Amino acid sequence: MTDTTSGTPAPTPSPTLFEQLGGEDAVGAVVDLFYARVLDDPDLRPYFTGVDLDRLRQHQRRFIGQALGATRPYSGRSMRKAHEHLAVTDDAFGKVVGHLAGALTEAGVDEATIGTIAEALLPLKADIVTA
Repeated sequence: MTDTTSGTPAPTPSPTLFEQLGGEDAVGAVVDLFYARVLDDPDLRPYFTGVDLDRLRQHQRRFIGQALGATRPYSGRSMRKAHEHLAVTDDAFGKVVGHLAGALTEAGVDEATIGTIAEALLPLKADIVTA
């Protein structure tokens, strides 16, 4: 593509983190790995009793996708609304973050990218931790 005002090539937009990771399929695979880890954790499993996990996985795929730059919108509840009744502790939040990092590592995501993802999600702690 050429910039018609100067005759120079227009800069190519950088791929989003979502695109760099492999798009919807890659995010879906990470979410599946993540929930396998979380549900195997005896301290976290009780948070998911009675939860429709298929629906939750779909919401998580869209949420993480949007956080990483996907164009498909996330239309779920706010983090505060979704977690307010769960009494999530600091310890539980830390374990969830650790399991997400482990799932990303297992999926082949490099450490710097995992750090970027963690930085993007860390501000949500105030909305999630309520106990």
